[in-house]
Amino acid sequence: MRKLLRSLAGKLALIQTTFLTVALASIAFTLWVSWQLEGGAGAINEAGRMRMMTYRLTLAHETGGQAELPDGVAAFDAMVRNLREGDPSRPLFIPDNQACIERFAEVERAWQPLRAKLLAEQGGPALRQQADRFVTTVDSFVSAIEHAIATRTALLGGLCFGLVVLVAAASVVFVSGTLMWIVRPLQRLRDGLATMAARDFSQRIDERNSVEEFSSLAQGFNQMADALQRSYAGLEAKVAAKTANLAQQNERLAALYDVALLAAQNHDSMEELAQSFAQKICRIAGADAAAVRLATEDGERLLLLGQVRLPQQMRDAEHCVRVGECACGEHLETAPGARVIPIRQLGPRTLRHCEAAGYQTVVAIPMRTQQRTHGEVELFFYGERPIPEAERHLLDALVGQVASQLENLRLAARDREMAISEERNLLAQELHDSIAQSLAFLKIQVQLLRSALAKQRAEEVERTLGEIDAGVRESYADVRELLLHFRTRAGHEDIEHALRTTLSKFELQSGLTARLVVTGQGVPLPPDEQIQVLHIVQEALSNVRKHAGARSVELRVLQGPQWRFEVWDDGAGFDQSGDAADETHVGLHIMRERAARIGARLEIRSSAGQGTQVTLLLPPRQERQADTHEPQRESA
Repeated sequence: MRKLLRSLAGKLALIQTTFLTVALASIAFTLWVSWQLEGGAGAINEAGRMRMMTYRLTLAHETGGQAELPDGVAAFDAMVRNLREGDPSRPLFIPDNQACIERFAEVERAWQPLRAKLLAEQGGPALRQQADRFVTTVDSFVSAIEHAIATRTALLGGLCFGLVVLVAAASVVFVSGTLMWIVRPLQRLRDGLATMAARDFSQRIDERNSVEEFSSLAQGFNQMADALQRSYAGLEAKVAAKTANLAQQNERLAALYDVALLAAQNHDSMEELAQSFAQKICRIAGADAAAVRLATEDGERLLLLGQVRLPQQMRDAEHCVRVGECACGEHLETAPGARVIPIRQLGPRTLRHCEAAGYQTVVAIPMRTQQRTHGEVELFFYGERPIPEAERHLLDALVGQVASQLENLRLAARDREMAISEERNLLAQELHDSIAQSLAFLKIQVQLLRSALAKQRAEEVERTLGEIDAGVRESYADVRELLLHFRTRAGHEDIEHALRTTLSKFELQSGLTARLVVTGQGVPLPPDEQIQVLHIVQEALSNVRKHAGARSVELRVLQGPQWRFEVWDDGAGFDQSGDAADETHVGLHIMRERAARIGARLEIRSSAGQGTQVTLLLPPRQERQADTHEPQRESA
C-alpha cells in the first residue's frame, strides 16, 4: 500500500480524498489558531498588568509604603506563574514559538533582582533605573507575543481564504499535481544537467520527492554529481598542491641562486663576502637584523665579520664574543643545524645585549664545511619566530653555501701566500746564484786589492781593479736581467708577441743576433703557463749571455696539441758528463723547477765546442686539463 501511495498512479487516485481531508484539517486548524490568538491576547493583558504593577510597587517603595509591598510582590509572583503555567479558567498562555519563550525567560530572570530590591528597605535611585530596565524587558516580551499573534492572525486569514477558494481549486488540482509531480521534477533534472555541463558539479536535486519514480532519478543524479565533483575537486586540489609546492621550490631555488651568485662576484675579503651575505639572508628570512660571526682558529672566540641593521651599541659590545658567554655560540660545534633561541628565557650568564636591543628571538645557524666549523650566522627578530622544517633546511643550505665560499677565500689566500712564498724562494735562488756570487767574488777582489795596495804592487792593483770593474758590470747586468724577468707579463693570448719582445730585449742587452721561428697551429696557452714558459726562455737566454760565448741564438717554437720550445746557440757548450755542470750553469736548477710547476719536461743537450740546445716540452692539452696541481698554476 505504501509503495502504491508513493507512486504517481496512487497519488492521482487519492486526490479526491485529499480534498476532503484538507478541508477538515483547515477547519480544525482554524479553531486551534483562534484558541492561540485568545491565549496570546490574555498574555498581553497580563504583561500590561505587570508593567503597571512594577511602577506601582516602585512608587510605593520610594514613598515609604513598605507595608503593602509583600502583598504586591506576591501578586506579581502569581502573574508570573500564570504566564508560565497558564490559567485553566480562561485562555491565558504564552505562544509556543522560541522568541516568546526566550523573552519570557528574560522577564523571569530580570524579576528576581528587582523583587529582592523591592523587599529591601532601601532601594534608592538605582531601584528606579532597574524598574525601567525591567519594564523594557517586559515590553520586549509583549512585542514578541504581538509578533506571534500577528503571524497567526495572518495565517488564520490565509486559512479562511483557502477555505473559500478550496472548491474553485479542485478543478485545477489535476493540472497542479501534474505540474508539481511530473513537470517540475523533470525541469530540475534538466537544469541540473545544464549546470553540470557548465562544469559546476555543486548542483543537487532534492531526493525527498513524493513521487517514487522521480526520487530514484534524483538519487541517481546526485550520486553521479558527487562522483564527478570528487574527481574534479581532487584534480583541482592536486593541481593547487603541486602549484604551491612548485612556488615554494622556486623560492628556495631563487634564494640558493641568489646566494650562489656571491661566489661569482669576486669578493676581495671575507668581510665583504660576509656583509653581502648578511644583507641577502636578512631579506630572505624576513629578519629584523642579521650577523655573520667568524670563529677564530682556536675556536674560543667569535668575531663579527658582517652585519645588517644591528644597533651600534650591540656591534661595539659584541665585536668579539667568547664562546660560552652567549647562547648563540654555546653549541656551535655540537648543534646539528639551525637553532631557535628565545632570548627572554635565557639564564643570567648571557650578555643580554640582544634583549637590551629589543629582540625576542635569535635563530643561530652554524657555518660548517667538511673541513671545519667557520663560525655562525645569527638572525634577530623583535617577536617570536618559529622556524618550520622546510625553512630550517633552506637556512642550513644557504649558510652552507657561504661557508664553502669563505673556505674558498681562505684557501685562495693560502694559495696566494704559498705562491708568494714560492716566488720569493725562486727570487732568493736567482739572487743567490747571480748577484750574491758576483758580490762574493767582488769581496775577494777587494781584499786582494787591499793586499796589493799594502805591498805597493802596481800591476797586481791594476789587474784587480779590472776584475772588480768586470764584476760590477756583471752584477749590473744581472740586476737588469732580473728586473726584466720579474716584470714579464704575457699580455696577449698569443705567446709569439711576448717571445719577440723578449728576444728584442736580449739583442739590445747582449748585442747578439736572435731569431724566432714559429711553426704549426695550436690553441693558445693559458696565461699562467705563458708566464712560466717566458721565464724559462729568459733564463736560457741569460745562460747564453753569461756562459756560451755565442754569436747568434735561435728560438724555435712548435705549436700544436703538444707545444715545444727550443733555444739554440752556437757557443762553446759544455761537457754534460762533468760533475760541475750544475755548478757552472746554476740557472738550470731554476728552469727545471719552473718546468715542473706546469708539468713540462726540460731537456738540455750540449757538448764542448758544439753549442747548447735547451728544449721545453709541454704535456698534451688533454693532460694539462686533467692535471691535479691547478692551485700551483694559479700561484705562479
